[in-house]
Amino acid sequence: MKQLGLAALAAALSFIFVSGVDAQRRTARVPAKSPAPARAPEVGKYATVVDELLSVLRPKPSLFSEPVQRMRLGRKVRILAVAEADGVKFFRVQALPNSIGWVQADAVFGTFRADDDARMARLVQATRGFEQIELAKTFFELYPNSKFRAPILLLYGDIVEESALRLSRDAARLSRQEMAAGGAPMHSYFLNFNMLDRYRRLGIIFLFNPETKQFHYDGASWREIIAMHPASPEAVEAQRRVDSIKVKMSLKSPQ
Repeated sequence: MKQLGLAALAAALSFIFVSGVDAQRRTARVPAKSPAPARAPEVGKYATVVDELLSVLRPKPSLFSEPVQRMRLGRKVRILAVAEADGVKFFRVQALPNSIGWVQADAVFGTFRADDDARMARLVQATRGFEQIELAKTFFELYPNSKFRAPILLLYGDIVEESALRLSRDAARLSRQEMAAGGAPMHSYFLNFNMLDRYRRLGIIFLFNPETKQFHYDGASWREIIAMHPASPEAVEAQRRVDSIKVKMSLKSPQ
């Protein structure tokens, strides 16, 4: 009986010890998990490639990573991730439709970042040649309500009219003999001039004065300023340019 009593006591003590340990385990504080890193605000946003000097798509976020391709102006991308390296910010992007890689964040523009329209307006003003016209067209598409739209519209019209003068000089080299032999109306040869093609693809229309054999911009950007931004300082200048085109189109060839 004494041995049975000792055994029962040992079993009871063992039960109490195990129950106490289990209780401690149940009441032990669970360590808090570290908070997940905040998602970069650019992730999930769409952007447009603008600065081709920086638009290299790379497999890694580094200026020393090998290039996969240089993305052209107007390429649409979706931002997947953000990283910092070599003193610049990189976006991991899906370059639509299916290329993925890292590109320097300064190469793309969008509406998700403050003052991108101001940055692009400066880029338009600093660029030269046909690329300046392409950049301005992209600016109009990205920022229809920008406060810089009227100044860029005015500049755009001036650039296109300057292009019209160069086109007129180039078209003057068309063979009069071939045009006469073809039998089509003379003005149609000029309005089919092959150097007009890339402008037409951007929706730019040139008028042609058959008397002076000169092309002139139709003034669409200037008329937009007059209609949509009548109180702007650019509206006065735009009206002067529209009036000037009317005069140029009415000129007769010198006798």
